[in-house]
Amino acid sequence: MTGVVSLQSQWSVELKAVKQWLISQWGAVGICLLFMVSSVAGAVDLSKQIPLRPSLLKPEDVAVVYNLNDAQSEEVARYYLQARQVPAENLIGVELPRHFKDALTVPEFESLKAQLDAKLTTQQVVLLVWRTPFAVQCNSLTSALTLGLDLNQCRKTCDPGRDSPYFNSPSLRPWTDHHLRLSMLLPITSVAAAKALIDRGVMSEFSLNDANGFFLKTQDAARSKPREPFFPQEGMTVKSKKLTLHTLSQETIEKQPSVMFYFTGQKSVDYLLTNSYLPGAIADHLTSTGGILSNYNPQMPASRWLDAGVTGSYGTVSEPCNYWQKFPNPQVLIGHYLAGETLIEAYWKSVKWPMQGVFIGEPLAKPYAKSVQVVDE
Repeated sequence: MTGVVSLQSQWSVELKAVKQWLISQWGAVGICLLFMVSSVAGAVDLSKQIPLRPSLLKPEDVAVVYNLNDAQSEEVARYYLQARQVPAENLIGVELPRHFKDALTVPEFESLKAQLDAKLTTQQVVLLVWRTPFAVQCNSLTSALTLGLDLNQCRKTCDPGRDSPYFNSPSLRPWTDHHLRLSMLLPITSVAAAKALIDRGVMSEFSLNDANGFFLKTQDAARSKPREPFFPQEGMTVKSKKLTLHTLSQETIEKQPSVMFYFTGQKSVDYLLTNSYLPGAIADHLTSTGGILSNYNPQMPASRWLDAGVTGSYGTVSEPCNYWQKFPNPQVLIGHYLAGETLIEAYWKSVKWPMQGVFIGEPLAKPYAKSVQVVDE
């Protein structure tokens, strides 16, 4: 990642600023400051810090968008309607360039947006069902649709980004409260893999399972250190959600069961296929071009997580430099997810400067809409 040296001293300054900001916002302290109890010795149960405020998103809140020039796109989109019981009128076919391309030009994006604006009504979420495109110049397609194009970012992609009004928001109705439709890409590496991803999202709501979250401090300092201040203390638990958190100084995990969260900072992540991921699992790796979902990407594309069995991931489509604000904040993400919000809500709320990042996965996955009773010992 370029620009690393100039940003090293900025981490501590920005971290202090965001902690003060989190403290000043919204009284749900459990979500704002979930892991900020590291001074307590021994294992800590965070159950009492997690409010239960399940998502209000319903299938009718999702617009499912497919490429009219791609038979696989339409097949998977129709499967999503059936699996999630989305109303047929929420299926939207759009004309995209007939030759597959990673990034749209500005005119091509404006054409896509005009097609969507003509058909969208009160939907809160837009699900894009295709492999490409996933970008508009240096912007991700999901962020351009949700927040509007930010071509100023493309003048120098390593500059600070634009604040998202949805970062750590208490809102449960993004379109109603913020006039934002949250966008997510469901990438198609194959029809079978895309359908399996959808099935995992649906299955996530059936039961509350024993689960593990992994937060790795790797030797790749430029990619690891920006998010380490937001990692939990090793051994923290959330007993009401049957979750154990592991913060480890190592390069990877291998043959781990029941993985629900996996956050790391590396160019590529080894042994993904050896682990077992629960329905609704979220995982990502901080690196420059994880959002470039093409086979030629020399860094690991975020879609590789989905191929391994994860339900949602994130990656940047242009060189962001290693600002933590351009990547998911694990503390914010997990706090909202454990409170019962959907994958798309929790993921979007976790990124302060999301213009260069593409959100991928099954948006309505919701494994934590329920809790188990915790008996005080």
